[in-house]
Amino acid sequence: MKKVLFFTFILIQSFAFAGAVRDRNRGLWQDLARLKTDYNWVDLTLELSPETPHWHGFDALSIKPLYTFENTDGVFLAYQYTLSGQYGTHTDFPGHFDPNGKLQHEYDPKDLAYPLVVIDKSKEVTVNADYELTKQDILDFEQTYGQIPAGSFVVFRSDWSKRSAAEYENKDEAGNSHYPGWHIEALNYLVDVKHVAAVGHETPDTDSAVTGNTVGFIGEDYVLDNGKLNVELLKNLDQVPPIGAVAFITFPKLKDGTGFTSRVFAIAPK
Repeated sequence: MKKVLFFTFILIQSFAFAGAVRDRNRGLWQDLARLKTDYNWVDLTLELSPETPHWHGFDALSIKPLYTFENTDGVFLAYQYTLSGQYGTHTDFPGHFDPNGKLQHEYDPKDLAYPLVVIDKSKEVTVNADYELTKQDILDFEQTYGQIPAGSFVVFRSDWSKRSAAEYENKDEAGNSHYPGWHIEALNYLVDVKHVAAVGHETPDTDSAVTGNTVGFIGEDYVLDNGKLNVELLKNLDQVPPIGAVAFITFPKLKDGTGFTSRVFAIAPK
């Protein structure tokens, strides 16, 4: 009788253990289902086409049909896409400006997800297209929302992405561009004091057009020289909260890549 009870106990324990393992193994699936149901998923990426906004120094995306349904007897369709690495919504890697900087293939999957911080200065930009986000703007933000965490992805919301592609450069009668950017002191604070992992913006450059045209890409150079990611030409920043969302910056694992078109999205509380 004792043997029967003992083996019955072992059998019950085995079933219980198997059930616990099964539930644990399904845990991530359950978390994913909850994230898809209970949270907003926001695409922060511009659609990719020859009309996509991009830095004026790069050519537009070109598309060449390699195979068509006509010449493959209706089997398949394939294109060749030719574009600069830094085209449309894209990520700049440290090696873009720093000869010894980290390159695209050196990033791990864990490096693709970050706490997202959104600093909204869209009203100021409406008044002044040359607006530069300052250190004081960040201090004011922290006074309201709390400290910016180390390792976060901090973005400058300007609502510039609501413009048409032809309006991104915003040139005056003399042909000079006017769009907002980061003040160098703000970037100093984020990199040196807050130890963020990445910065981002809706415009084609880290620096305002006025700064870029007079003293060069000092902000972007500073960010990349300090080993941080720089993400440009974002959109839909008005659809994510100032704090609390998680951003994913995804890109191909291109060997020795210095920058590449990226799919950037956020998971945000409803």
